[in-house]
Amino acid sequence: MTDAIRTPDELLEGLPDFDLEFAYREHDGLRLAHVDCGDGPPVVFMHGEPTWSFLWRQVIPPVRDAGYRCIAPDHVGFGRSDKPVEVDWYSYDRHTELTGSLFEHLDLRDATVVVHDWGGPIGLRIAVEQPERVSRLVVMDTGLFTGRQHMSDAWKAFRDFVERTEDLPVSMLVRRACHTDPGDEVADAYDAPFPNPASKAGARAFPLILPLRPEDPGAEAGQRVLDALRGDRRPTLTLWADSDPVLSLQTGERFAQAIDSPPPEVIAGASHFLQEDKGPEIGARIAEWLSAND
Repeated sequence: MTDAIRTPDELLEGLPDFDLEFAYREHDGLRLAHVDCGDGPPVVFMHGEPTWSFLWRQVIPPVRDAGYRCIAPDHVGFGRSDKPVEVDWYSYDRHTELTGSLFEHLDLRDATVVVHDWGGPIGLRIAVEQPERVSRLVVMDTGLFTGRQHMSDAWKAFRDFVERTEDLPVSMLVRRACHTDPGDEVADAYDAPFPNPASKAGARAFPLILPLRPEDPGAEAGQRVLDALRGDRRPTLTLWADSDPVLSLQTGERFAQAIDSPPPEVIAGASHFLQEDKGPEIGARIAEWLSAND
């Protein structure tokens, strides 16, 4: 049995503008959580580091109200999902397996996958490995890690900080990567899933499991996904912040070209966590695009 922490429900109650319906499932002895609201074709929103489904609270309503079922999993180690306490427990393969099992559990078909940050390597791999379930892609400030990718000095500094910091200051990291400070109440909501330093193992692990060399774990899978997407003809919408300090707009342009998708649509006045800066605008654009690509 994996030693894991379950965040007390009372810590996750009354969060600002976050009254979406949640569901739970069990997988390999872990309780995993996901938002599940609305009716219609499924749209799956995948968060990254160090956030959780709360990130999508302003994006989901316009999509739900346009006639779609909106699903937003909390990756293992985040949000309402259980949090194994060993950093070494986490891997790219394990995240993909656990999140991919949600598609099987819900028997999703004709799904749209919306990915951001680490949600990209996970969600895009699921789209490649379960093509019968995924029909459309929305890509936001993310990438695929092959061990050959260039990492910015800002990211390297972030990784070094995470490696030496057991009690990761989650809300500080989010606030620093927003164009407009979201305020204390929102910041507290990003801290809420983590009642103690041990619960932050998953948040610490994500930067550390990113492959920096082609021989590192996860690099081969990332290359395989990238190669598969180069010839993929599923409709793809790419949205990118104009002021992302870690994954610049130029990075977004290169990534869109690498997967043979149209150039990014620029979200003005937004930083890495563009959902915090321009959530309703992004939700409206996704809903509009979905209606044109059903």
